Amino acid sequence: MDLFAACWPAEGFSADDVDHAVGGVHWVAEVDGRIVAHASVVERLVEADGRPMPTGYLEAVATLPAWRGRGIATRLLGAADEHIRTTFDLGALSTGAHGLYERLGWERWRGPTFVRTADGPVRTGEEDGGIMILRTPRTPRLTLTEALSCEWRAGDVW
Repeated sequence: MDLFAACWPAEGFSADDVDHAVGGVHWVAEVDGRIVAHASVVERLVEADGRPMPTGYLEAVATLPAWRGRGIATRLLGAADEHIRTTFDLGALSTGAHGLYERLGWERWRGPTFVRTADGPVRTGEEDGGIMILRTPRTPRLTLTEALSCEWRAGDVW
């Protein structure tokens, strides 16, 4: 948790954020017994225009500030991306740091976003422009402008 507190000091890394990141596959970079970077991929079901796709959802990507700019996150993301490409129909994430992911082949979703709830789909317009996808060999044809939805979860749904 020290890693996440250092990477998100203002908004914090909530208990929901921790829950979102566990249960999948994790990659860490360690220096002298201290974890300096982390990334995880958890399985989610994302739908594009109602077409369900088992999705590797990238969570909790973090590098301690003193260790940024050394390629550590790029190496972790390379391993995570390979896992997504060989395991899932699609990769997805929510971010405000588009440049890092675009360099690695991720694409910005340009269509409207939604969360699927028991009462039906609910628009998540605040997420528009922040969702990115990674195509895999099993990704169906996508224009990046379809309606994209994820299942509901506590905390940040995307």
